[in-house]
Amino acid sequence: MSDYKLGEWDLSEISKNPKSLEFQKKIKEIQILSEKFEKIKPKLVPKLSSKNFMKILHDVEKISEKMSLIGGYASLSYSANTQSDEATSLMTMMSKLGSDISNKILFFDLWWKTQIDDKNAKRLIKDSGELSEYLKHKRLVAKYSLSEPEEKIINTLDVTGISALVKLYDKITNAYKYKMKVGNKTKDLTREELTNFVRSTNAKTREEAYKTLLTKYHDNKGVIGEIYQNIVLNWKHEGVDIRGYQSPISMRNIGNDVDDKTIESLLQVCRKNAPVFQKFFIQKAKLLKMKKLRRYDLYAPAASKIKEKNYSYNKSVKLVFDSLGKFSPKLEGFARRVFDEKHIDSSVRPGKRDGAFCSTLSPKITPFVLVNFTGKSRDVFTLAHELGHAVHSQAAQDRSILTQDAPLPLAETASTFSELLLYDNISNEITDNEKKIILSEKIDDLYATIMRQSFFTIFEKDAHTLIGQGTTIDEISKIYLKNLNEQFGNSITVTNDFAIEWSCIPHFYHTPFYCYAYSFGNLLALSLFQRYKKEGVGFAPDYIDILAAGGSKKPETLLAEHDLDIRSPKFWQEGFDYIKTQVKELESLN
Repeated sequence: MSDYKLGEWDLSEISKNPKSLEFQKKIKEIQILSEKFEKIKPKLVPKLSSKNFMKILHDVEKISEKMSLIGGYASLSYSANTQSDEATSLMTMMSKLGSDISNKILFFDLWWKTQIDDKNAKRLIKDSGELSEYLKHKRLVAKYSLSEPEEKIINTLDVTGISALVKLYDKITNAYKYKMKVGNKTKDLTREELTNFVRSTNAKTREEAYKTLLTKYHDNKGVIGEIYQNIVLNWKHEGVDIRGYQSPISMRNIGNDVDDKTIESLLQVCRKNAPVFQKFFIQKAKLLKMKKLRRYDLYAPAASKIKEKNYSYNKSVKLVFDSLGKFSPKLEGFARRVFDEKHIDSSVRPGKRDGAFCSTLSPKITPFVLVNFTGKSRDVFTLAHELGHAVHSQAAQDRSILTQDAPLPLAETASTFSELLLYDNISNEITDNEKKIILSEKIDDLYATIMRQSFFTIFEKDAHTLIGQGTTIDEISKIYLKNLNEQFGNSITVTNDFAIEWSCIPHFYHTPFYCYAYSFGNLLALSLFQRYKKEGVGFAPDYIDILAAGGSKKPETLLAEHDLDIRSPKFWQEGFDYIKTQVKELESLN
């Protein structure tokens, strides 16, 4: 059996050298295909035959896939080294090319959305097979589309507008060095390295780590705050003022093909259940022998006198494989493929992007996974999370590139389900004495991925409204602090330095209103996992069927086929009822 070692990914399957003649040929091929595609414009008539319509769609797939591969290569190269001038330059060039190609094929998208009548649209949808939901969704957003010249202007300006702002935020924050006293020495740390210390067994170390992080962002709040304000205003001006979406979050909801009512129901139930986690934090304070937790102590190990367990990378990888394999050998095979093909970047390096992600460039190519592995238990769960994304993509690999990716809320389901499988696998091996520690860590994770993310979204709703009215950076921070005090109640002491924490959250910059997808995915995963515990491995085919749908069905429709009503507050409450039982179990152990 192979031993797995930390390292960088191998992008040679896409290209061996972006400066090579081969890479230039790929660019040229896309340009030729898009120019050829433009010639079909006169053929777009209401009575277009289904056969010719499908041929056009296949051409769109071909162009999209080829652009995704070389654009993805640039993005992955940049993520591996955000300080590389060559990677930055390639990223800018590919962003411009992507905008140019989008502009060339835009007319077809607009024709489908706005120019063909409903009767003929229904006829073509009927004969479109798995692309039917994709086409229906495009018709749904038709009323938010602009004229072709206007759409071209927006595409072109985005390269030096919102995309440039996001890249600037990344470049500034990824270059930060954090000076912190570790032992007897003051060290320069990356954010990943610093974040490890917020989980220290030492209360003073946790506080120092948070203060080091928050001070850096506070000192730079003028620049990164201005970037955020402009991203939010761009989102509002384009989405609400120009396109006519009802609200900033509606723009994300419709893009995700979920109803506003579904997400509002989710957020209301999360807000209502804040006391569930407040009770947990009171229990955790007892575990830590503290009168009351401070916000600095939120992620403190549950037993401060027990040394935190470290995991080797090799053992971690095999644990995740084993967890998936016990549920479904097919899913384990998907995860192994990521490693066999060297599509994972796992080592911590200066300049490398923080955090973790999974990137699918094409149904024909195994996804690429980035993690920053330091050996902590949370890194093992992050590995399971991102491999869950990779498993999801491969389960849907028979779909078109247009429908392979699940809508954002469903996109977090497989990742969180994989984490639950890992926890289940690890918890079976622990002693009774360790159970309350492991249980506390599990509830910690449920807080971070459900409650915290929903309150992030509630904050975003408030921030987008206030920024649209001309609020200041300090006022945004006050709103964030109020948000923290609501979710923690009297269970945790929150100091004023956490007011700037919002500016540390990359999702607010990269993908506004992304965070509710974690709440959605985790509560859904809890429901699916409970079904698995009742039905056993016989549930696996049903689960894989949900993953294999990709984005070919509307989430409400897909889940209704499996007896899950996500429009109902009752559905979301069931997830919290499960969490309540976990908190009560911890209380009894205490």
